[in-house]
Amino acid sequence: MNARMTEDTSLSDADSSGIEPVMADVVSPANPAAIFVEPAASDAAATVASIQESLKGLSLDGLRSMIAIRDWLLTEAREKKDQTSLLTTLADQLNAAGVPIDRASMTTETLHSEHAAVTSVWLKGGDSQQRAFPYSGNADGTYERSPFYHVHQTRQPLFLDLRETPDDRFGIVPELKADGYVGYSCFPVFFANGDENGISFATKAPEGFSKPHRTFLEGIVPALAAAMEIRAGYATLDQILRVYIGDEPHQRVLSGDVRRGQVSRIRSAILFADMRSYTRLTSNMHPEDVVSLLNIYFDCLVPPIEAEGGEVLKYLGDGLLAIFRDRGDDTGSAAQSALTAALDALARIDAANASGIAGVPLKAGIALHHGEAAYGNVGSGQRLDFTVVGRDVNLTSRMAGLNKTLGEPLLLSRPFVEHLWADPRSLGFFELDGLDGTFEIYSP
Repeated sequence: MNARMTEDTSLSDADSSGIEPVMADVVSPANPAAIFVEPAASDAAATVASIQESLKGLSLDGLRSMIAIRDWLLTEAREKKDQTSLLTTLADQLNAAGVPIDRASMTTETLHSEHAAVTSVWLKGGDSQQRAFPYSGNADGTYERSPFYHVHQTRQPLFLDLRETPDDRFGIVPELKADGYVGYSCFPVFFANGDENGISFATKAPEGFSKPHRTFLEGIVPALAAAMEIRAGYATLDQILRVYIGDEPHQRVLSGDVRRGQVSRIRSAILFADMRSYTRLTSNMHPEDVVSLLNIYFDCLVPPIEAEGGEVLKYLGDGLLAIFRDRGDDTGSAAQSALTAALDALARIDAANASGIAGVPLKAGIALHHGEAAYGNVGSGQRLDFTVVGRDVNLTSRMAGLNKTLGEPLLLSRPFVEHLWADPRSLGFFELDGLDGTFEIYSP
């Protein structure tokens, strides 16, 4: 800790929480049992002095409470499913130990498709809140004006007596003062992968954070950092797998389905969609513009699918494959959800064309079928793909090839129609590339 922070004498060293300064009676040269590793005689005095200084002001009960919270952080806290739950329980335990916490916040960087970091805020007697920061969320320099930026740069904790802190010191100071906070502390938390995270505490106690309180908080931070990193690691793995391979596949991978050749089958309505004239539309585009066009296109398709309970299993260039699971014996609801999603997606594409947002006219070909989707681990060596295979999947994709031929944006198979409550119009029987026989095709 640097001198500027340790010499902050405005914070009271008085102990109003029962953490009285009797640490000298706990660890002293006369109490060698308190030293875990017996040093050489010439180093003993320096070792004891270092321990005494680091724990200065803590009572025996305070030390026991600090150790209990550290133990909890390294054991039960690892089971917390989310950051807010971890922060809430920690704040409750600190208050129970006599450290007056009225506000706590925890920020962690994250690998997510839509946001760069997540902040949880706990308020004593109030509801906990969580906020996600988009990748462009710091365009106004908010981070650079925050205490977190300061501790990340100094790599040292920060303690403030808000009664003596100028409003322009950090962006959050006026807000904290207005809400009645007196003391504020902020700690940097660095993960092994280089992520810069942090946690802060604020109190409305008249004396702010006393010296024993600061010592207590500093004592638990290393264990807290470990708990945060463990939880963040699992959360990141869960998020990344969900983003890139879908909800059901990611759950199967995490449960241990990683052996090549494993196959799982699911009865469902199957949706296949691709963009009409994709090659012609993008032949003269820069790659960045192609990506932008695809994102606009998928923004029309994916939200309706997810709103109807569907799952996007694969992005296939300018196409996608999604399923709507059967709900027990009620196969009609899955088919109806798929049809509703497809019609909504086409309506969104029309709206996008009317607005001109894509810069080129967008058209989609969507095919709907009902059958069996099979998940399988396919690949070689240490590089596998959790992909969707099977005759019904192939049939759905081949149907999509008829969209352009028939001039219909949405086509339905006979097995799909048999699960619908409506009576679609038959377009006739058609051959599908690579499949034997003919297939009756419908439009809604």
